[in-house]
Amino acid sequence: MSLSQFRLDGKTALITGANRGIGLAIAELFLKAGAHCMLTSRSETSALNALLDSNSQKARWISADVTDVQAPDKIVAETLNAFGALDILVNNAGIADNGDFHNFSDSQLDSILATNFTAPFRIAREAIKPMLSRGSGAIVNMGSISGFVANKPQLQVAYNSSKAAIHQMTTTMAFEYASRGIRVNALAPGYIISDMTAGGIENAEWNKIWTENTPMQRFGKPSEMANCALFLASDAASYVNGATLVADGGYLTH
Repeated sequence: MSLSQFRLDGKTALITGANRGIGLAIAELFLKAGAHCMLTSRSETSALNALLDSNSQKARWISADVTDVQAPDKIVAETLNAFGALDILVNNAGIADNGDFHNFSDSQLDSILATNFTAPFRIAREAIKPMLSRGSGAIVNMGSISGFVANKPQLQVAYNSSKAAIHQMTTTMAFEYASRGIRVNALAPGYIISDMTAGGIENAEWNKIWTENTPMQRFGKPSEMANCALFLASDAASYVNGATLVADGGYLTH
């Protein structure tokens, strides 16, 4: 294997939820690997703006709420207008919420499913069209270890169900499009240091339980998830299709 297989030179990537955490780390690494990147999020951050300033020729940002039914057409069209192609989609945007199942409201359920499943479905549906025209492409959907297990101590049936749906969507998409040159895989992180997990990490009880249930006895870094996403998106994973890559410090081993 040549290290050049991990390069993304000449490729264009669309990354959702790219203003912080794992999404921002993926954008940073993809740019270093040579890709042009269209980054989307609902809001800007200082870290995002710094990345855009230092990669003004290769990176663009567009404000988008992925739950807006018009967002997929908008962000895919902007990507094609800016860079002339769309080779890689990273469906990263997501939210989390928890609470007792019997008290979980319809509004909470609708928000989780709209962001974590319906939006990635719609965005992939639109992004795959230019890939089909080119006969090649790679899609990385963001799943979670929560799609495999019941987490503790937090109760989050809706979130876990949305991520399990992403895993199954990935499997089925991969089957459908493999013969047309498009690979579809998912990444399932464990507990990663990010805005999404900040509250739990700061909670002494949750922190202790999460750490004790992770054999490596630590939380993951966004940069470590970016490494996994780069592998799945690059030619280094040319024979990887329909897989859900678990990166969880060993959480699922017991």
